[in-house]
Amino acid sequence: MTTDRAPNPQSAIRNPHFASWRIWYLLAAFGIYLVDQVTKAWAVRHLRLGQDRTIISGLLDLAYAENPGIAFGQLQNSGSWGRWALAALASAAAVAVLTYFFRTPRSDDRILGACALLLAGIAGNLTDRLRFGHVIDFIALHAGDYYWPTFNVADASICLGAGLLALDLILEGRKQKQQSAISS
Repeated sequence: MTTDRAPNPQSAIRNPHFASWRIWYLLAAFGIYLVDQVTKAWAVRHLRLGQDRTIISGLLDLAYAENPGIAFGQLQNSGSWGRWALAALASAAAVAVLTYFFRTPRSDDRILGACALLLAGIAGNLTDRLRFGHVIDFIALHAGDYYWPTFNVADASICLGAGLLALDLILEGRKQKQQSAISS
């Protein structure tokens, strides 16, 4: 006799094999986090004193920047309270992503990968904010005189993770529309 009950998340967590395959996603997230921290340390050492480097003329430069705010330079003048408020917000986001990660089915690689990317990026920028009071940015993309805001590996990881989540929402929406059209 079989039942169509949803699996109990608590019993899954107690299962010793539950986290064994998830460790690979977490190791990938840790690897991205390390790349982020190493590249930021390099930027501090080699770019901080105005030693900008052009990698691809008219497209990619490496230029040191300190961002005490959030994405696209928002909340730049928030002071000490902003540092700790943004650190608290990032910590809450990391806990939420980690919770979602452990509740996601094993077969959903796109979501698991997105969560790993988000965790790596959140942790990388949170580390900077706690250590320095600002996030270190150094990648400057531009097309001629149009400059995208300077960013770092953690920011790229967050954007890719968010993009994967958005893609999953779009694809799942299409799948549900197709299934409802077939069943009607």
